[in-house]
Amino acid sequence: MSGTAEGHSESLSPGEVIRRARVLSGRSQADVASELGYHQSKISRLESGKGTHDVGVLRAVAAVLDIPLVNLGLAASISTHSRADDMHRRSFLAASVVALAAPAGDPRVGMELVRELLPGPVRSDDSPQSPAALAVRLAQARKHFYSCRYAELEATLPRLIADLRQAQHAARGDDQSLSGMLATAYQTAVSLLLKLGDQGNAWLAVGRAMTEAERSGDPVVMASSVRVQAHVLARDRHAAPAIGLIRHTADQLAGGYDLRSPQYLAAFGLLLLRGVTAASAGGDRGTAAELLAEAREVARYVDLEGPDSWANFSQTNVALHAVSSSVVLGDAGVALEAAQPLMRRRIPVPERRAALWVDAARAYSQQGRLAEGYRALRIAESCASEDIRRRPSVLELVGDMAVRDRRGTVPELRSFCQELGVEV
Repeated sequence: MSGTAEGHSESLSPGEVIRRARVLSGRSQADVASELGYHQSKISRLESGKGTHDVGVLRAVAAVLDIPLVNLGLAASISTHSRADDMHRRSFLAASVVALAAPAGDPRVGMELVRELLPGPVRSDDSPQSPAALAVRLAQARKHFYSCRYAELEATLPRLIADLRQAQHAARGDDQSLSGMLATAYQTAVSLLLKLGDQGNAWLAVGRAMTEAERSGDPVVMASSVRVQAHVLARDRHAAPAIGLIRHTADQLAGGYDLRSPQYLAAFGLLLLRGVTAASAGGDRGTAAELLAEAREVARYVDLEGPDSWANFSQTNVALHAVSSSVVLGDAGVALEAAQPLMRRRIPVPERRAALWVDAARAYSQQGRLAEGYRALRIAESCASEDIRRRPSVLELVGDMAVRDRRGTVPELRSFCQELGVEV
């Protein structure tokens, strides 16, 4: 890669870095895709900024085009610590203000939910519901998410948010529990939006969640809001600021696990697991292992598992994140070895069961075992159909696997693509 391209890479997106490196090398998208075993559309999507969260793909492209990993945000910069820290602070601030900007790309959820995330007047046409009734509806919304019933959640969440805002307004801000419930509703919106690949609107929900969490004064709610903010940061390739945010919050919450409530420990444990995800996406094996170890320690004191739980955190969830971390880091063999005992374990939460089999499919795909990858995807679909049929990242995985099956040894892959509406 030329010195000119390399010198300006800090200000370029990963997609633009890839495009410039390819053009400078005199190669076509089809040529690069062929060497990697992908379809040309895969390189086109990467250059347009889509799918650049997949560390394994980025590393493969970097190797083919001779791109330094640091230029794609996959390795520590050789600059001084002070400069790196300053860059991370600026990256964090830049990412945070996205919540105030227009959402990027086409929204993947109904506009009714998006409207509820925007500032606006509080509805006053009906008498506000009681906090107890609202709490029941919030628990049902959380269950919809954990059960991967995204259509039902998308249909009911906007009204729930509107009713919570109305009750909060009627209470004149004197009921902190309403702020906590409203923050949780916004957190649920973030999780749904990220599942459906709508990061622009996810930032809107993050801003609302953080505001209400601060009003609630509840450390459990605050930790959960920090977790979803770190999730969006990591998805937007701000892994270092995400990890810094998690470490800062975790330092204030750690310790005394035997004296904490299950909700407190679950919120803290899930925060640590989000740090594992961010560190893995950034290629930081040391931090990922460190946060996994701390999460395992927390899980010794709490076991919340089930679609009816306020949050799902347990030894099983920690083990599932260990599998996912290995997949993202490109350690397919390690991931599949860790996944084997989990495949035989009863996992009561559909969203978590599906995540295990999707990760297994990614690992099989990394090893070129496409038939086994296809079977894993079908099992994931049986666990949570909407999680497979509506998530852009999973649809892209199916398409990539079908394209790589050049000899047609797994014809079911192309049939699956047709079934899902994925072009190959």
